[in-house]
Amino acid sequence: MQATSEEANGAARTVRLTKEYGSGDTAVRALDEVSVVLPAGRFTAVMGPSGAGKSTLMHCVAGLESPTSGEVFLGDAELGSLSDRQLTRLRREKIGFVFQAFNLLPTLTARDNILLPMTLAGTTPDQAWLETVVKALGLGDRLSHRPAEMSGGQQQRVALARALVTRPRIVFADEPTGNLDSRTGGEVLAMLREAVDDLGQTVAMVTHDPVAAAVADSVIFLADGRVVDIMPEPTADRVLDRMRDLGSH
Repeated sequence: MQATSEEANGAARTVRLTKEYGSGDTAVRALDEVSVVLPAGRFTAVMGPSGAGKSTLMHCVAGLESPTSGEVFLGDAELGSLSDRQLTRLRREKIGFVFQAFNLLPTLTARDNILLPMTLAGTTPDQAWLETVVKALGLGDRLSHRPAEMSGGQQQRVALARALVTRPRIVFADEPTGNLDSRTGGEVLAMLREAVDDLGQTVAMVTHDPVAAAVADSVIFLADGRVVDIMPEPTADRVLDRMRDLGSH
């Protein structure tokens, strides 16, 4: 059986991706010819010391920033070849975002927050998929509640449901447990894991937490804007050791 393009090339990938800020003598190279694959249907963590380029990599792959050179593919689409309108549509339909700040609108109910991307796009949700996501995230009895009536963990569940409801090709999670206590953070990581295992989602997560990274299928390590290691089947101890090693250089 022949592999599909997404199976072969991943949900997203970069080819010699370079990103510089500034110019001339003051230029800072945040990413230096990074080539990575984010496998479809898998959970990938991205780690590295502060300033390693983790968030820049995510922003470039998600089409939020343009690379200085190199290519970024989402499926078969090379982001640099798209018009602004095409890129906006691709981000809206093919990419889900979960941030450290939940970014929920306080005046909207959980249900309306979940459906906000589709409301803005003028599209209607797949009701069966919406119910699947809501049930998987345990939000059935919270849909009429506003953010102020929910705990941090519940708000992050709503944010995750909003990211999943459009059935994106990939969900980017940027320090999704950063504002949460360890128990609630563990619940959010379990939900991301379930989104991959039970809903077939692809997740890429930037984190500084070895325990969080250990939930992923593999960890990409960055240092000074370059990929320095990829660890399959990570454990918290192995990730911590690798991070200590990177910190000593």
